[in-house]
Parts: sequence; C-alpha cells; structure tokens
Amino acid sequence: MPGEGVSPGEGRVAAEAVEAVFREERGLLLASLVRRFGDLDLAEEVTSEAIEAALRHWPAEGVPTRPGAWLLTTARRRAVDRLRRDQAYAARLAVLAADAERAEPAPAPDVSGSGPGFGSGSDELPDERLQLFFTCAHPALAAEDRTALTLRCLAGLTTPEVARAFLVPTATMAQRIVRAKKKIREARIPFRVPGPDELPERLPGVLQVVYSVFTEGYAASSGPRLQRLDLAEEAIRLARILHGLLPAERESAGLLALLLLVHARREARTGPEGEPVLLEDQDRGRWDRPMIEEGRALVVRALTGGPAGPYGVQAAIAALHDEATDVAATDWPQIVALYDVLRTLTPSPVVELNRAVAVAMRDGPGAGLALLDALAGEPRLRAYPPYAVARGDLLGRLGRDGEAAAAYREALELTVTEPERAALRRKLGE
Repeated sequence: MPGEGVSPGEGRVAAEAVEAVFREERGLLLASLVRRFGDLDLAEEVTSEAIEAALRHWPAEGVPTRPGAWLLTTARRRAVDRLRRDQAYAARLAVLAADAERAEPAPAPDVSGSGPGFGSGSDELPDERLQLFFTCAHPALAAEDRTALTLRCLAGLTTPEVARAFLVPTATMAQRIVRAKKKIREARIPFRVPGPDELPERLPGVLQVVYSVFTEGYAASSGPRLQRLDLAEEAIRLARILHGLLPAERESAGLLALLLLVHARREARTGPEGEPVLLEDQDRGRWDRPMIEEGRALVVRALTGGPAGPYGVQAAIAALHDEATDVAATDWPQIVALYDVLRTLTPSPVVELNRAVAVAMRDGPGAGLALLDALAGEPRLRAYPPYAVARGDLLGRLGRDGEAAAAYREALELTVTEPERAALRRKLGE
C-alpha cells in the first residue's frame, strides 16, 4: 500500500511539497491540460486526481526531481483514461479539436522559460497561462464571471474561497463558475492568445480582471476587515505572471507597478483595532521600501516608449505619494497634472473626485470643494462613500462643521465595512 510505514514527519514534508508545487504551478498545469484537451472541467478534475496521487505516492517514493512534470504526466494519463471510458465526452472534445485546427492560429508572443522546477524533456510543461488568461477574461463572458473564473483557474482559489472573497453563498459562486465554463464550451471560445490586431482591444479586459481582484483585496466591499491581504497578494502574483508573459506590453508593467506601489503601504493603512489610517497619518517608516523601489522601476518602463496608458499614469501618481517624506512634501502639482492626463484616457466621476482632492491639496480646500460640488449630480457618486467623506473632510477644514457632520452621516449610511463605519463615527464624535 503506497505510503505504508511512512512517518508523520515524512508525510507532512510530502504534503507541503505537493502544496508548494500546486500553488506555484497550478496555472501552468491547468493551462497545458486545457490546451491539449479543450475542456476546463476535465482539466480541473484530472489535476485534482494528480494531486491526490502525489499525496499517496510521494511520501513513500520521495518527491520527484521535476514534480510539476510528474503531475502533468499523471494528469494526462488520467484524462486519456477518462476519454477512453466516455466516448461521448471524447466525441465532443474531438469537435473542439477540429474547430481549433480550422481556426487561424494567432502568433504567440516570444516567451521563454517553463517555470521553476520543470527542467527539460518531453514532459516539460509549456507556459500556456497567457492563453488561459485571455480565455478566462473573454469579452463574451459577464464581467463578474470573468473575475470568478480567473480566481478559480489562475489564482487557484477553491470555489468556497472565491465565494468568500465576494461575500456570496458558495452555491451562487459555483453557479457563476459553471455558467462561465458552459459559455466557453458552447460558444467555442478559442483557447489562444489574440493576434497582434486583437491584442490592444482584448488586453485591457485581462488587466481589468486582475485589477478588480486587487481592488477587492485593497478595500473589501463589506465585512469586518478593511483589507483582504490574501486577495491583494493573489492579484499581485497574477500581475507578475502576466507581465512576465507580456514583457513588451507597457500597460502590464504599469498594472504591476500600481499594485506594488499601493500594496507597499499595507502595514500602515490600518491601526491596532483594524481601523483605517489616512495617508497623511500613516507611519511611512512601515511602508515596504523594496516593493516601492520595484514599483518605481516598473513605472519608468510603463511610461517609456510611447503614449502613457491609464495603469502607467495611476502608477506614476502612486509613486509620487510613496516618494514623499510626508503629505506636505508631496508633489501635488505633478499629481494634478497626471490626473489631467488620466481624465483624458479614462474619464470617470471617480477620476474627477480624486483630482478634486489633489487640487484641494495644491490650491486649498475651497478650490477642491468647488470641484466636488460640481460633481454632485453624478449618479455614480451618490452611492459612493468616498465622495461624501471627501466633502466632509474639506468642509471640516473650512470650519463648516455642521455641513461636515451631515456629509459624514451620509457616508455612514452608505458604508458597509465595520472599520470604516467606526472611523466615521469617530469623525462625527469629533
């Protein structure tokens, strides 16, 4: 019996090795299997079976030199066995394969490397995650389904974990993921990297999915905590993969830079009780300086070689905040200028709100409040707590305490997360 006579310590080592390989290489493994067999469900099932086999065999036989290749070979064999047993399933996949053969193949970017630990040989796992990125973020899928599928397939979260991330029942999230997979299957969405003519149109959707994951981690939409560090770190991991696969795309560098520069402040963003700490009050000595330096280098790459993209511009704004020794030393004129660029690239009420706050820091609270009041008719801002909070802050700085309190009460009615509600109650008490 495999594993018989193995000590608990050896079993733990093997289990940890499986978990480490699975964590780092799951996207590679799944992408390779989907590419070969054309079906996400089959790929996930045989991947799980390969993991179970590793947990049985590795404690007795030792961890293979190339654990990822071992898992790939095992999963492929399980898939072939499944297709031999289920002829109807095999026939359906044959149709998908024929469609793929007829489709004009898109030239893939020049990407070298096959991931750590795989070595060389016939079982080497090719890095096909880029194709899986574009499949999960295909515009034919609903926006919420794209994010859920990316977390499930590329970040490796379980369905209950994805459900918890978005505060919905597990059954609801399972239906969402099943719906996305069904859409891919029935619409025969191709598992491929878009061609050069399609990439400019499709890449922003892929970047937006990763950014959405980070946003939920940076500021949870509800619940007892302000930050979901696990989700934010998963988004950064995905952004690293994407940038590594598309090194020539400056906006992939911009996205990674933005996430790093914002996440570098994570330790200073909350107080002892989990309460939010404003940027001006944060202990900048707790910011992650190596992460900031990495982000700054990526900003240079994102802004060099052509017109700036929205993620590159946002990263440049974040870099100016991170470089300043305090709020007073921040280069607010340059930040306002960057918001002027951003509003031409991605005009939105939220960009205008952020620009108004920067103008208030440059020209005084009266100037910023005038810009905020001009946005009062924007439907999107009426239910957006940061808008009411920004008005309250500026009104308070102008000594208009009654109006400031009314703005904070409005924000309190709109705010869901408990740490932010507690902070607003303190403001009202002041």
